[in-house]
Amino acid sequence: MKKIIVLACASLLLCGNLSQAQSKKANKIISENPMSKQKIYQFKVEDLSGNEFDFASLKGKKIMIVNTASKCGLTPQYKDLEAIYKEYQVKGFVIVGFPANNFASQEPGTNEEIATFCQQNYGVSFPMMDKVSVKGDDMCALYQFLTQKSKNGLQDSEVAWNFQKYLINENGELDKVIAPKTLPTDASVIDWIKA
Repeated sequence: MKKIIVLACASLLLCGNLSQAQSKKANKIISENPMSKQKIYQFKVEDLSGNEFDFASLKGKKIMIVNTASKCGLTPQYKDLEAIYKEYQVKGFVIVGFPANNFASQEPGTNEEIATFCQQNYGVSFPMMDKVSVKGDDMCALYQFLTQKSKNGLQDSEVAWNFQKYLINENGELDKVIAPKTLPTDASVIDWIKA
């Protein structure tokens, strides 16, 4: 009987140590994986005027990144984007627009033409960046981060059309992907901003 108790105790001790070792190994792998720690703050891009825009300047803010186009059926979303930007920027929310000509050539303009269009038609005051590619072989580095789970740590996605929205939390991590046709004023977006 004593032998059985001793063997049982030894077995429990051995299992506990193995479990602890496996747990430590798993934690080590997670902490050593640089991909699991990537944040948006590593990126620097150019705005429509050619000035550097450093995402590190947005630390602690909630960020919406949206690919835009001037000749799209969804272009009127600029109005809602500007409205929520004005309402919530004081609460640490910012929108960063990226004009892109990837869908049906709906953003053919130069940076100057895009800036004029946005200002004259929608009074856009949120930051607008240099025109980029958001899909395909020439996809810009920022959109590679947004669309690849190996880089953003959340999910793989594909930019489906103009005005797809990527929501970045206060820690610089991708939180949500919002479909192009979902309005910026949708409850799912507003609730996220307010949370």
